[in-house]
Amino acid sequence: MTHFDVLRVFCGPNGGYGNELGVVREGSVLPDPGERQAFAGKLGFSETVFVDDPERGVVDIYTPTLRLPFAGHPCVGTAWLLDVPELVTPAGVVGARQDGEFSWIEARADWAPPRTLRQYDSAAEVDALPVPPKGEWIYAWAWEDEPGGRVRARGFPGRDDGIDEDEATGAAALLLTDRLGRALNITQGAGSQILTAPQPGGWVEVGGRVFLERQPER
Repeated sequence: MTHFDVLRVFCGPNGGYGNELGVVREGSVLPDPGERQAFAGKLGFSETVFVDDPERGVVDIYTPTLRLPFAGHPCVGTAWLLDVPELVTPAGVVGARQDGEFSWIEARADWAPPRTLRQYDSAAEVDALPVPPKGEWIYAWAWEDEPGGRVRARGFPGRDDGIDEDEATGAAALLLTDRLGRALNITQGAGSQILTAPQPGGWVEVGGRVFLERQPER
C-alpha cells in the first residue's frame, strides 16, 4: 500500500478552501515514472508529489495526466510539510521559507508551464465565467482593487483529466506577478488566497497558508 499525505494549499484566512495536494513522502515505493503517473491519476488531485530525498527536498510532480518540471502549489505545500529551506525540482532549485502562518517559495516565471493570462474588466465577470472548452490553460483575472494589488482569479486547466477548474494555482500567480511587476493578493476559486512578491533577478515569491488534511495510517 502506498501511503500519502493530503494537504490543502493556499487556504483562505479562515483556514477553508485551498487546493488539495497528495504527497508521497517515500517516493522509493513507486520509483518508475509510469507507476507514479498511474498513481497520480488514481488519486485525482490536481497535482501529486513524490519525495525522492526528504533531507535535500528532491521532488517529482505529476498531474493526473502529466509530469511537471515545476508547479506552484505542490512546492509550497511540500516545502511546508518537509520543513526544508529548498526543493530540488527538474526545473531548478526552489527556495523555501516559513513566515508565521504563510509558507513561501521563490521560483522563476520561465519555469512555469504555459498559461493564457486573460484579463477581464471586473471581478463579477470572472465570477460569472462558464468553464471554457478544452485545449487551453486559461487564468482568468480582474482587478478587485488595483492600487492595493488585490486580484480576483479563476484557473481552467483545459485538460481531459476531470479537473475543470483549479482551485488555486501558484504557477499562474507567478506568471501574472512577473507580467505585472508588482506584489499581488489573489483570491482564486471558491475562496483560496495566494500572495506574491517580485524579487530581484527575475525571481518571484509565492506564498500561502497550508493545512494538513490527512496523514497516512501506518
